[in-house]
Amino acid sequence: MMSPEDKAVADVPISRTRKKKEDHARQKLGERLVGLSEEQLERLDLPNELREAVSLARKTTQHGARHRQVKYVGALLRQVDTAPIEKTLDDIARGDYEKAYAFKKIESWRDQLREENPAVVEEILLACPLAQRQQLTQLARNAKKEFEGKKGVKASRALFRYLKEVSEN
Repeated sequence: MMSPEDKAVADVPISRTRKKKEDHARQKLGERLVGLSEEQLERLDLPNELREAVSLARKTTQHGARHRQVKYVGALLRQVDTAPIEKTLDDIARGDYEKAYAFKKIESWRDQLREENPAVVEEILLACPLAQRQQLTQLARNAKKEFEGKKGVKASRALFRYLKEVSEN
């Protein structure tokens, strides 16, 4: 049973400003949906009509038409609980950040190995149990020689691929 105070709060209409802010937030969410790749979009549990509207917005190239379609996606989001969608989008964004961080870490390791930093070998061996010291030092030596001689990047790429392979496993 509702108390008189709860009933009074429930009877208060939502202000126009609040409605506009909510619509704007839905439209921003729609823009995020349109910006997703097809693979990322598949991870979301969206109603068919909303999925089709997002797909059409992704295909539309003219600015005005695209803007109208994104507004339509925002309008469709009024009928859907947006909390699970926002959570999934945040998970996707966090995953992209983690991939970028891992990439930067591997680049840093490669650069330090080319500069003959012995501490980084131990760090890699601790972080990546599948890494083999002999292969790692050999690839690092080749990359260093190539880098100093300005002969190309073949050995550096091989070192990077090896570091990426062992860090993923």
